[in-house]
Amino acid sequence: MRFRLGLMLGLGAGYYLGAKAGRERYEQINQMLRKVRSTDAYQTATDKAQAAVDLGKERAKEFVDEHKPGSSEGVNGASTTVGTGYSPS
Repeated sequence: MRFRLGLMLGLGAGYYLGAKAGRERYEQINQMLRKVRSTDAYQTATDKAQAAVDLGKERAKEFVDEHKPGSSEGVNGASTTVGTGYSPS
């Protein structure tokens, strides 16, 4: 319940302040964002972030594939049933 109240207050405050700033300020902010997005530093940071996300997704997929029930191979080729007391059927 407190989360909803905080969310509603945040949305209301954002709406009020955005409406108060007006269209001119909105255009200034968009122009500034376009300039930032066109810089080499932004492109480099975006590319690095995307590479990190892709690597994390690949590692998570490999982890899940290695540890899903019914898999006979664990980490580094070790059997998942050795010493765990778990035997997938």
